[in-house]
Amino acid sequence: MNAEFKINGTQIETERLILRPFQQSDLDDFYEYASVKGVGEMAGWHHHENREKSQTILDRFISEDKTFAICLKTSGKVIGSLGVEKYGREEVLTEFYGYKGREIGYVLSKDYWGKGIMPEAVNAVIKYLFNDLYLDFLLCGYYLFNVQSKRVQEKCGFKQYRKLKAETKLGTTEDMILNLLVNPNKNIKFNFSHPETLIYQED
Repeated sequence: MNAEFKINGTQIETERLILRPFQQSDLDDFYEYASVKGVGEMAGWHHHENREKSQTILDRFISEDKTFAICLKTSGKVIGSLGVEKYGREEVLTEFYGYKGREIGYVLSKDYWGKGIMPEAVNAVIKYLFNDLYLDFLLCGYYLFNVQSKRVQEKCGFKQYRKLKAETKLGTTEDMILNLLVNPNKNIKFNFSHPETLIYQED
């Protein structure tokens, strides 16, 4: 089942980054990376064509309080986002009944691709969600064309869970892989449903 989650002012620090709640002063940085063609499209949404679009999304980030701003420690510049979202299909994925989990999603400025920034951020959030909030599992997905996101999830220990088709905000239907990460501090064995899409192999 989906765990309750709010950032509630939490800040997470890594070697190069600070992850914190979004604030209104982040609009310029947010628009700078979200308006670049190819950034949002990798995650299935249109890049922002104007600042008004970024403002609308920023307002939602702030009000919902479940998306971290990824900031460079050296300058404070916001270069990406990492959301701790509710996972979909909750009613049919019966293996998660009685367990607490969420789905994470992320976007990074094109200027910082290939520098190990996103695995650094994702690993820090995983540690927080498992060690501090005691979640049982996390999901994370990628479209098959998004090789960079696939590599991030592999580096962070996610295992392929299901092969699905998903409708994007671009108006397309894409093949995707949904990955699963189980809290290693807990002894959890799932009784998996829907074998027609399942590709997970337990250790």
